[in-house]
Amino acid sequence: MGRILDTYIANTPESAAADVRAQRGVVGGNSRAAAYWLPHPITVAHASGVRLVDVDGREYVDMVNNYTSLAHSHAYPPIVDAVRTQIGRGTGYTANNLWQAELAETMIERVASVESVRFTNSGSEAGLLALTIARVVTGRAKVLMARYGYHGILMEFEAGSMPELMRNLDGMTHLGEYNDPATFERILDSHGHEIAAVVLEPVMGAGGVVSADPDFLRRVQSATAAAGALFVLDEVITFRLAEGGAQALYGIEPDLTMFGKVIGGGFPVGAVGGKLEHLRIFDPTAPRAFHSGTYCGNPVTMAAGVVSVRELTAARIETMDRLAARLANGLVTQASNLDLPISINRHGSLLNLFFTEADLSAASRGEAEKRMDSFHLAALNHGLMVASRGMMALSTVMDEALIDEVVRRAAAAMQDVAEETA
Repeated sequence: MGRILDTYIANTPESAAADVRAQRGVVGGNSRAAAYWLPHPITVAHASGVRLVDVDGREYVDMVNNYTSLAHSHAYPPIVDAVRTQIGRGTGYTANNLWQAELAETMIERVASVESVRFTNSGSEAGLLALTIARVVTGRAKVLMARYGYHGILMEFEAGSMPELMRNLDGMTHLGEYNDPATFERILDSHGHEIAAVVLEPVMGAGGVVSADPDFLRRVQSATAAAGALFVLDEVITFRLAEGGAQALYGIEPDLTMFGKVIGGGFPVGAVGGKLEHLRIFDPTAPRAFHSGTYCGNPVTMAAGVVSVRELTAARIETMDRLAARLANGLVTQASNLDLPISINRHGSLLNLFFTEADLSAASRGEAEKRMDSFHLAALNHGLMVASRGMMALSTVMDEALIDEVVRRAAAAMQDVAEETA
């Protein structure tokens, strides 16, 4: 990455200085691993619409949208208006607020499997709450998930991508292979009496935007029910894919659903929705479990969330899907023109770019990762932000002209990568 890296360093001296300052008080300079990359991440000064501006004054088209959470991009005026009004009325009370009920009603209306909702402050907290519900309802403790799945920072879930944690969890987490229902069925047949919950993403986000086979989800749900465990669908990322979430696309109704990201309109949020019989464990008149949190269901987040969800209409989702297809086709064409190997996983408005053929071999993986590291910095050099692992998420405020601009910027970055790896 000689010239690409040199250009990035030359472009971002103030971001480099900001990173040094941050590292004095925060290990690694950042409280969020996904927002870190070498030699240093950019530091954003402000953002509006699809554009970010860093502390060096450089502008970027943001195709990450805070890892899918900003369905309407930055500073979306209707959300800003709702939040500004609410902040003037207070940011939190030890009492109810009307926005919480309205957001819950909206989610119940949209998602067939959801009869009641409890709000948290993050998707990770939603994972913790879902597992708590399953443990109380079933009287069991263990969890079954997919290898390389991601459901937040709870150690039981981190074991999916960090196998070294398995040694410290005393068998609390079982791992099946995504899209291989037989592996889940075997584990449930042998250990189902110990398993409280089976947790799956309908589309693996951190795993590279890998879509579930419908038969996989159906068979795992059936085996989960037969074992007496709860089937939990993680829709933290995928709720943006349809008005009723990805579960509406797949035609399944889980026992519990984890939510986050888009339901907060840019503010910290998480939620668990599901059957009333399961959520009743928190009924304060006859509690079987305790759930609270200073900022759970706070009025600012709830106000932003109501606008975010209500304005994520079927028509706008369809437009994002169409634009994402246009983007994917454009990226493939540009890479092919440069003789760069490329494959793209896409589901709706989510996509992940890989600089390799569709089947990753051990030999090709290292080279693909080097190209991705180079492309990430080269894209930033050309005013385009994509996730360091190649993930992109569209928003409702994008149009064809913007997508064509993104393809042009990506093509320039690919040209740099092709020249450095020739």
